[in-house]
Amino acid sequence: MLASAVRDCAGAGWDIYELDLPEFDMTDSSRVDEVLELIGPEVIVNCAAYTNVDAAETDESLAMRVNGDGPANLAHAAKRLGATLVHISTDYVFDGLKTVPYLEEDPVAPQSVYGRTKLAGERAILESGLEKFFILRTSWLYGPGGKNFVEVIIRLATEREELRIIADQIGSPTYTVDLAEAIFNLLTTAPRAASPPHGIYHFSNEGQCSWYEFAEEIVSLAKEQGAQLKVQKILSIKTEEYPLPAQRPTYSVFSKAKYKAAAGATIPEWRESLQRYFSARA
Repeated sequence: MLASAVRDCAGAGWDIYELDLPEFDMTDSSRVDEVLELIGPEVIVNCAAYTNVDAAETDESLAMRVNGDGPANLAHAAKRLGATLVHISTDYVFDGLKTVPYLEEDPVAPQSVYGRTKLAGERAILESGLEKFFILRTSWLYGPGGKNFVEVIIRLATEREELRIIADQIGSPTYTVDLAEAIFNLLTTAPRAASPPHGIYHFSNEGQCSWYEFAEEIVSLAKEQGAQLKVQKILSIKTEEYPLPAQRPTYSVFSKAKYKAAAGATIPEWRESLQRYFSARA
């Protein structure tokens, strides 16, 4: 989902090499070294992750290999090749107990296997000795080409008369196209800076909402596009009414001040980006 957006957002000055399973397995360090040595990239963008949050609770070994060992292998290869590594991380590295936007330097305290394995990937990069890297933490990602909350809500709205959506988890949706553009903004800004702004950044669309408010907006836009929906009611519920194996952050809104200062860029508000997504899928 994100990799396709990165590919599509790349300008004319970029030569993109797309690597995927089964030919390229980033958990296989020898294969990583072999393939990347052959390509000799200047930039490595890691869009791969084990993202099934609930399945990770019972499949920690695989989640750790993908989310922890994989980034470590890429970081060591990037260091050896003199390449810049861009790695995507998550709001799940935090405990979700804050009530004001999270800063990059806030203490991490993941509450799920997924969060712990993603944090392991961050730490592997930080401990690798690699100097040229960007770790972008993001949240509530959606976009073309993959399973996401927007498409799930549209599908359910065509099948059911009533939807029950969690209203006490607050975050910021992120459109893959906006995140891809943010990646290129950082990559093109860093070489021009007197002190290249490598490090950890937070990125999501501006504003915040609950999953319930997000669902309401999705259904509203689908109706505007003329979708034949069955749904009549969207009910707000509490997290405890919809128990899942993995604990979710109650609050995961990011401060994007660091990104905006480094990239010199503005960030679209989440409703605006959602409208753009609907226009693109029409």
